[in-house]
Amino acid sequence: MTRITHIELDDAGLPPPTPEIAQERKVAIFDLLEDNSFVLPPREDRNAPLGPYHLGLSIREKRLVFDVNTEASEKAAEFHLSLGPFRQVVKDYFQICESYFEAVKTAAPSQIETIDMARRGIHNEGSRVLQERLEGKVDIDTDTARRLFTLICVLHFGG
Repeated sequence: MTRITHIELDDAGLPPPTPEIAQERKVAIFDLLEDNSFVLPPREDRNAPLGPYHLGLSIREKRLVFDVNTEASEKAAEFHLSLGPFRQVVKDYFQICESYFEAVKTAAPSQIETIDMARRGIHNEGSRVLQERLEGKVDIDTDTARRLFTLICVLHFGG
């Protein structure tokens, strides 16, 4: 009951993703739907509608929008987050991903491993920022935050 069973990204108006980003997106959505924890806390003396939930992610007016509905299409929650706290970590993440994708083609395994460790560190930082920004709105575990951060990156930089 405390999970996401459907996710939709509103990427209208964004350029098509690169093949690497499209693959990251597919994997993040698959992994997210397979295993996630998404708990809406009670608000103002009322319990949140019970899940499972359908989650819509979009960017509207330079804000990240989480649109949460029940499986019966009832509005469960909507929250808007400023993109400001994500800008640098998303930029860093995309830069390290580019380095990683290039390294996989030609670099030695030790170099690939070093870049991948840095990539995971930046990804962890992004998921930590997301968990902080969602505090009091929804409780998510680390793996859910990591997968959502990947999807935010796709939306933030337009594919």
